[in-house]
Amino acid sequence: LQEVTASSRHYVDRLFDLDPQKVLQGVIDMKNAVIGNNKQKANLIVLGAVPRLLYLLQQETSSTELRTECAVVLGSLAMGTENNVKSLLDCHIIPALLQGLLSPDLKFIEACLRCLRTIFISPVTPEDLLYTDATVISHLMTLLSRSRYTQEYICQIFSHCCKGPDHQTILFNHGAVQSIAHLLVSTSYKVRMQALKCFSVLAFENPQVSMTLVNVSVDGELLPQIFVKMLQRDKPIEMQLTSAKCLTSMCRAGAIRTDDPCIVLKTLPCLVRMCSKERLLEERVEGAETLAYLIETDVELQRIASITDHLIAMLADYFKYPSSVSAITDIKRLDHDLKHAHELRQAAFKLYASLGANDEDIRKKIIETENMMDRIVNGLSESSIKVRLAAVRCLHSLSRSVQQLRTSFQDHAVWKPLMKVLQNAPNEILIVASSTLCNLLLEFSPSKEPILESGAIELLCSLTQSENLALRVNGIWALMNMAFQAEQKIKSDILRGLSTEQLFQLLSDSDVNVLMKTLGLLRNLLSTRPHIDHIMSTHGKQIMQAVTLILEGEHNIEVKEQTLCILANIADGTTAKELIMTNDDILQKIKYYMSHSNAKLQLAAMFCISNLIWNEEEGSQERQDKLRDMGIVDILHKLSQSSDPNLCDKAKTALQQYLA
Repeated sequence: LQEVTASSRHYVDRLFDLDPQKVLQGVIDMKNAVIGNNKQKANLIVLGAVPRLLYLLQQETSSTELRTECAVVLGSLAMGTENNVKSLLDCHIIPALLQGLLSPDLKFIEACLRCLRTIFISPVTPEDLLYTDATVISHLMTLLSRSRYTQEYICQIFSHCCKGPDHQTILFNHGAVQSIAHLLVSTSYKVRMQALKCFSVLAFENPQVSMTLVNVSVDGELLPQIFVKMLQRDKPIEMQLTSAKCLTSMCRAGAIRTDDPCIVLKTLPCLVRMCSKERLLEERVEGAETLAYLIETDVELQRIASITDHLIAMLADYFKYPSSVSAITDIKRLDHDLKHAHELRQAAFKLYASLGANDEDIRKKIIETENMMDRIVNGLSESSIKVRLAAVRCLHSLSRSVQQLRTSFQDHAVWKPLMKVLQNAPNEILIVASSTLCNLLLEFSPSKEPILESGAIELLCSLTQSENLALRVNGIWALMNMAFQAEQKIKSDILRGLSTEQLFQLLSDSDVNVLMKTLGLLRNLLSTRPHIDHIMSTHGKQIMQAVTLILEGEHNIEVKEQTLCILANIADGTTAKELIMTNDDILQKIKYYMSHSNAKLQLAAMFCISNLIWNEEEGSQERQDKLRDMGIVDILHKLSQSSDPNLCDKAKTALQQYLA
């Protein structure tokens, strides 16, 4: 290294010469020495060239030519490795270059922008450095009109530094849409392309930008029409893909209808084309991911995509690439693709998940694709978290099918790898995996038994204690499905696993979804007489407390109705009835709901009364008398005259019990 640095030292020494002409020549020689030479770049950085170049760049006394050449050399150094970029950032290169943009000289501005562009597209540069000074963005907007180079570099900087809604809002508020729109018809391909990329990141998941874009026109043509022209087959692939992304974002934001011809006849077919074998790996990945996003929530688009160009079969190739017999003659390309093959798999899983989100026939087609279930099962245990997440999403989508739960899911014992995924996975995977588990635990699914034996109750009870709302909902939902028509032992295990404290915690959860699912669980636990009596003999006091708590609280109609249904189930028990009959507070509440303004609640309260006064059961006479004394019979008479046929019938049936 010493020899090498010694031979490079003279380049740095010349930067300190007293003769400005010699300094300029030194910088030019340095520029020629570093082009394409990473070793030389590293040497010069080690020898401290960067602080000196930045000093010369910022000196008012330096000639414009010298300052421009310094910016060019710094840009060349930034083109090297990520470590080079880190060294430049450590020397505070960004503020120095941004300052340079205030110069009147266009060539110098372009050199500064080119260098900034190179630094900002590096993954090691924090995007926020562009936004630290509020005046920078507005200054960049004014520089857009200076030359095609300022346009290209500034658009490239924006598209790389626009990450998330905050950045989108800043750029939008600075008039980015209006300033960049006319660049889409520039004579320079590079400018058109960078402007297009800008719109694709500005509009992504952003309704405000998307709604604005629809109404912007350039030379009398609306932006969506311009994007459609850029989708045509004769345009370069990156242009087709990027304009398809713009139209996709606008469609998902509701700015363009899903049945608009520009989506159905242009955007969707273009994205399907990107999934073909002929395309490069990254084009196939981006095409599939964008298509998955486009059709994710629309059944009709899912159906159209599933029958376009044999897409479902085409995606099967994503799992076979690159194989040892791939016709890739370029060894660098093959090496790259082998390293990135997992991205293809995750893109395919994502697209399959969107395709199968709603339609039973499409799910069947996907599952019948060669080795599909094996591929999903393998995907669940891949090292890449992105692939695991996408495989779980795909499985979740397919698990919405009753038919598949009974067949393919059973044949492949999908629950095993799924339970494994649920052990200490990150939240985003846990949420989708636990949703899938909810479906596998439905009463008609043959996977229910083995899942129970593998310790699912414990796992789900722990999910109900999660800080994350979606996980709490899924945990309790899965337990609710598990308890449906289950045997007594399972029900007891669930109650033991949850603990009374946790049950109360869930019943006082601020989220109504958690509350409804917890009530659903209680209702499923308290079904069939022997179970009702058994559970109420061990947990009766707490359950009655919980019911009181909810009927007294500020809750919506659905919550109160579900709670009254639980009471009706308790009233159906043989010994459990007594817990209601000896609780005057609860009886008064039932009476109150019989005269409520909402018919659903009246009906639910009547179920409780019917179960309490049913004749054939022991002690019915005493119960009937007590309820008559409370004025229940008078209310029944009133309800038997009701205009609501359900209420009327129910009241008459109840009164018959008194007459019998």
